[in-house]
Amino acid sequence: MSIVKTENLIYEYVRRDEEGNVDGAIRAVDDVSLGIRQGDFIAIVGHNGSGKSTLAKHMNAILQPTQGTVWVDGMDTRQEERIWDIRQRAGMVFQNPDNQIIGQVVEEDVGFGPENLGVPTEEIWKRVEESLRAVGMYQFRSHSPNRLSGGQKQRVSIAGVLAMRPRCIVLDEPTAMLDPSGREEVIHAVRELNQAEKVTVILITHYMEEVIHADHVYVMDKGQIAMEGTPREIFSQVEKLQKLRLDVPQVTLLAHELRQRGLELPEGILTTRELVQALAERKYINDRQDLSKSDHS
Repeated sequence: MSIVKTENLIYEYVRRDEEGNVDGAIRAVDDVSLGIRQGDFIAIVGHNGSGKSTLAKHMNAILQPTQGTVWVDGMDTRQEERIWDIRQRAGMVFQNPDNQIIGQVVEEDVGFGPENLGVPTEEIWKRVEESLRAVGMYQFRSHSPNRLSGGQKQRVSIAGVLAMRPRCIVLDEPTAMLDPSGREEVIHAVRELNQAEKVTVILITHYMEEVIHADHVYVMDKGQIAMEGTPREIFSQVEKLQKLRLDVPQVTLLAHELRQRGLELPEGILTTRELVQALAERKYINDRQDLSKSDHS
C-alpha cells in the first residue's frame, strides 16, 4: 500500500474582492494522481508557480482538496478526526528553519514535538538523542539554535520532525534559503535518513542536483505532472526540461552539449564520475580504432 496517494487531486485558491466576495479561483493543482511507496526517496520539481509546494501541503493535510482525494497511510486527509494521526505519519519541513525552531536549546527544540504528543519523558530523551544522531547534530545538543548555521538549523528542524516517529517526511524546498555548503549537508542528512532509517522522503525542490539520487522524480508544470521517471530518464530529456523552464545538473548539460557536437556519449549522465568514465571509454574505443587502422595500412 502507498504511504501517500492522490487521486484526481484538484486544488483551487479562491480569489476575493475588497469586500470579501468570491471573485474567481486559481487552479494550482490540476487532476494529479500519484502513489508513493513506503521507504522511497521521491523528488517533486518544477519552476515557481508550478504547483509543487501546493501539492506538498496536501501530504500532511495543511490543505484540503477542492476535488479528488489524498490518502496518507490509508487515511483520507478530509477526515478531520484523523488530522493529527496524519501529521504524525507525515512530518513537514519548510523553507525557513527559523519558522520551525522555537526552543532556546537544540535538544529542547527537538523534544517539543514528542512532548506535545504525550510521549513519556524517558522516551522523549531517547528520541531526541536518536534523532540528533541521525542528522549528525548530537554534538550540538546543548547549543542555542541562534548560534547555528542555516544548514545546521535545518538539520535540527528535520530532527524535530523525526523525533515524532513519522513514516514519511515531506521537505518543502528545505534548502532554498541556504548556501551551497548548507544545501549539501541537508541533502546528505536526508539521504542518510532514507537509507538507514527507511523513512519515506518526499523532497520538493528546484535544485536539480538534489534529485539525482531519488528513486523517482515528478516534474510539475501548470499544476499537472508533466514528466515522471527515474532521474536518469528525466535528465535524458534536456531540451524538454528546458522548455519547462527548468535547469539540469551542470555535468548533465555538458554531456548533452558534447553529444550535440558529435561525441558519442550515453544520455542522462548524472555525475562527474559518470562523465569522466564515459569520456575515458570513448577515448579507449577511439584509440583501438586508430590502432586497428594503422595495422591495416
